[in-house]
Amino acid sequence: MSADFLKDGIQNCQDKHEEDIPESSPFDFVIKQFQGKRFSPEKRKEQPSDIKKFFRVFGFRRSGGEERREIEETEINNSGADDHCEKQDPSVEDGLSHLISEAESPSGEQRFDQFMQKLGKKPNSKTLDLNNCALSATDITELAALLPFLPELEEISLSWNGCVGGTLQALTVQLHHVNLLKVLQLNNCRLTAEDVTSLGEALEIVPQLEELDLSWNSNIGGKLSLLTKKLQKGCKIKILKITDCNLTAKDGESLAEILYVIRDLEVLDLSINKNIGCSVKVIAQDLKNVPGLKELNLHMCGLKQDSLQGLDTALQHLAELRKLDISCNKEIGGGFKDSTAHLASLKNLEVLDLHQCCVTEEDMTFLSQVIPLLSSLQELNLSSNKNVGVSSDPLLGRLRFLPKLKSVAISNCGLDEESFSSLAEAALHLPELEILDLSWNKCVGGNLKLLLGALKLATEIQVLRLSSCNLVAEDLALLTQLMWDGHLARLQKLDLSYNNNISDEGWVVFFQDLAVFKELSELDVSLRPSSCRDCGMWFNELLAALTKLPALAELGMQRWVLSETQQKCLESFNQDNKRNIRFDY
Repeated sequence: MSADFLKDGIQNCQDKHEEDIPESSPFDFVIKQFQGKRFSPEKRKEQPSDIKKFFRVFGFRRSGGEERREIEETEINNSGADDHCEKQDPSVEDGLSHLISEAESPSGEQRFDQFMQKLGKKPNSKTLDLNNCALSATDITELAALLPFLPELEEISLSWNGCVGGTLQALTVQLHHVNLLKVLQLNNCRLTAEDVTSLGEALEIVPQLEELDLSWNSNIGGKLSLLTKKLQKGCKIKILKITDCNLTAKDGESLAEILYVIRDLEVLDLSINKNIGCSVKVIAQDLKNVPGLKELNLHMCGLKQDSLQGLDTALQHLAELRKLDISCNKEIGGGFKDSTAHLASLKNLEVLDLHQCCVTEEDMTFLSQVIPLLSSLQELNLSSNKNVGVSSDPLLGRLRFLPKLKSVAISNCGLDEESFSSLAEAALHLPELEILDLSWNKCVGGNLKLLLGALKLATEIQVLRLSSCNLVAEDLALLTQLMWDGHLARLQKLDLSYNNNISDEGWVVFFQDLAVFKELSELDVSLRPSSCRDCGMWFNELLAALTKLPALAELGMQRWVLSETQQKCLESFNQDNKRNIRFDY
């Protein structure tokens, strides 16, 4: 055969190839040829050369001699070519199947998008938020298989998914694919001992982890060491939350032992672990290893007076502390006289929560000297400490020395008229006050006028709680008059519940003027549990006011008796006015 003939043949093949292959995708051509082979006997003779030409173009080349022999066989003997085609069918079909499968299979990114859409979530390559998604064990396995396709992932939140418990290992063995992970939240996932173990082993392969939240997993109790013993020096954890995990004293000791490893710790939340109280003294001794700690939450941890003393000693090393919560530890009452020496040194402290600590009069003597020295304090909660109101030491009067205070909670503190008057006078010096809770202090009723001057100056106040304060109609009239005069303009939440002494006429006047509270989003006028009253006198005024309160989202009116017609009015109000107010009655 002449060289010219071969040259022409090759050129024709190349021309035919350029005509046959669409620009969109080489795989479309393969599929077309593969389909043609099944339906047209005539085209079967052409198939081998076309397929081979396709593989030659895309890099599956043979030697030059083999190519020439294929051309000769095609030109000289079609039947021979047909036989050759039949012999190549298995390998060609395997290649085609593989290519078609790859072309049709979704990419890892597409699979992730489909997975998120199935759960009703928007896909995000950096944040995986699957909180409360009713995940199944199959979902966890599927998610684990997708982690290799999420190398930029920084946050995983699987909280409130009970089925995570017992399946976490499927996920942790894949965490090396997401070594940029910074946040891992597993609240209320019913974690088991095996889960805690596998998580501990995984901490080594996520060196950038900064936040670990294991709260509300009761099975962690007694097993925390399975996790803590795996922490290595250089660990970057800044936030560690283990709320309500049934921790034991042994767990507390295990935590104390690794504080020197997590030196970057900024937030430590051990709240609602009643059995670690006796180990808090040990933990406190090692808090010096985390000098950058900003938040310490020991709410309801079974603290005792010796725990408080150890904690006070530790405070001298915690100059950066911003929040200290030791509330609901009733047995520390009486221990403040020996445990306030270093509290005053916390110049950066912004939040102090001492509610329900059974503070004694003697404790109040020392706290009255220390708390006014906390110059950065913004939130103070002394609620449910009866001796706050009856103490001869005027702590409430000294709040004037804390001009940055934004929130003051003195609910159920046994205030009398004298202590309430001291508070009202101090409030004149709190221009940034946003939240004031005076609930369950009976002396407020009929004496709200004492607070008049402070409320006029409190231009930032947003929350006012006066539940169960024995309020009378004159107190309500005072509030509405303040609004008419341009004060309380930013008020968003007003709690007037459990004030049964307000007359029906007082409520009528109040609801007539209610529309002046333009920013109000929550209002509670519920009655005490043991009582009930008809709301017929003021119901129409309420309905009229609701149409003029665009921000209102929640109205509490429990134990007010509504007629059937009145109930229907409330039920249809949202639809008729295109609103979404939650009526609680």
